[in-house]
Amino acid sequence: MLPLTIGISIDSRQLRQEVENCFRDLPVSIVFDDADRQALTAAVETMHPDVVLIDISRLESSLEELVRSVKAASDASMVIVLHTSAEPEKILAALRAGANEYLFPPLGANLKAALERKSGERSQTRAGVRGKGKAIAFLSAKGGCGATTLACHVAVELGRHSAQHVLLADLDFTAGMISFLMRSQSPYTVLDAVRNLHRLDLNYWKALCSNGYSGLEVISAPAICSTHATPEPEQLRHVLSFARSSYEWTVVDLGRALSPVAMIAFEEIDEVYLVSTMDMPALHAATQVARALVSSNYGRNRIRLVLNRTPAQPDATPQELENVLGHPIYAMLPDDYEALCDSYCEGRMVIPGSSLGRSLARMAHKIAGTPEEKSKRRFSFFGK
Repeated sequence: MLPLTIGISIDSRQLRQEVENCFRDLPVSIVFDDADRQALTAAVETMHPDVVLIDISRLESSLEELVRSVKAASDASMVIVLHTSAEPEKILAALRAGANEYLFPPLGANLKAALERKSGERSQTRAGVRGKGKAIAFLSAKGGCGATTLACHVAVELGRHSAQHVLLADLDFTAGMISFLMRSQSPYTVLDAVRNLHRLDLNYWKALCSNGYSGLEVISAPAICSTHATPEPEQLRHVLSFARSSYEWTVVDLGRALSPVAMIAFEEIDEVYLVSTMDMPALHAATQVARALVSSNYGRNRIRLVLNRTPAQPDATPQELENVLGHPIYAMLPDDYEALCDSYCEGRMVIPGSSLGRSLARMAHKIAGTPEEKSKRRFSFFGK
């Protein structure tokens, strides 16, 4: 069963006790617990929980109006109406208003079954794009392969050419280099969002981000010298879900290898760009990471293998490399050390007219599914 976020509005002590007993051994996270009916709709609209539990045993206002307002606030949320008894007229009213379930004691088996159905729906959507936007991630097979650099450049290119809102999110809690590369001035990080889920709306989110490139906003990882705990899975998933509902593109830097944070994030990632260099340790690590992802039910067709810093005359052809790696190569980017060093020293992105700049632009167009800009030169090897 996949983790679920839950919003609760329960007055009855009996119902609350049964709900707590049901949750005891399930992977659920309570994102709000408030019996105030006036605040319920606002909380649902802000938090977008997977499931909302509403106790109507002492409801004084209109049942239909309450359920409709909750469904309007978050249509994707499963609304479960709870009552201390089965009353046909209330069951009918709740379902007509849009409630997904009407449950009464004993809750145990029926509530668990409803949660498992919701979890099953989430499992079925993992292979496709959910919500408003698309989330992609860059992951280095091992340290030093350049995933962070590629994430930054692709995010900038998407914002520059797609005319859409793009978020660049740093979830590399061991290095956190995006704030340096993007010259971010914001003192806030993704952990501020995690720690303030109760107030996470677009206004608060915007205050955490920095910008400086057209169409692009950046949220950084905490400084490596700071003390922080790994976010709970449900917390991090909620932040990513919120981000993808607010941007057309969310570009995530996951750092290197399969860290605990990366494994949590994959639930909300549509495509992962696995970055390797041409040296044998990196290629071996890339093969291992790809196999681990596939074995954990992350779709093979969602893994994009990118070979970075490829020499002008590599020892093996793309076909030979694909045979060795057992996975198709999505892109091969040239080794342009001088252009990259200049960009780091001058605090900017790689010059678009450089060999690496042109290859990164083509890769961004390929990711976005947009036509490449016309160029006088033609390349058949790099940026396959």
